[in-house]
Amino acid sequence: QVKLVESGGGLVQAGGSLRLSCTASGIIVSSYTMAWYRQGPGEPRELVARITRSGLKNYADSAKSRFTISRDTVNNTVYLQMDSLKPEDTGVYYCQATMYATYWGQGTQVTVSS
Repeated sequence: QVKLVESGGGLVQAGGSLRLSCTASGIIVSSYTMAWYRQGPGEPRELVARITRSGLKNYADSAKSRFTISRDTVNNTVYLQMDSLKPEDTGVYYCQATMYATYWGQGTQVTVSS
């Protein structure tokens, strides 16, 4: 059974930082394309950052130069380091794993106050 568990969300002031974690069980994160999505209030879920099996990283334009996705094969965890946070970064952040099937975590709330 595949399970993705996100953590690290919270309330932070604009300009602050958070590090989100996505710990996987039932899969090996380095064998999957792993991604972080954000869903703001009343908005569709949108891609924030992605890391492929080969280690190629992609970012949404809004995340470039501020966010960094990485993976830890020892702990089977994917991280999203978020710096210089803005109020528009507020939302629920979801972890996604994709190979032949797609799996989602339950999400973690990030709130950035102005």
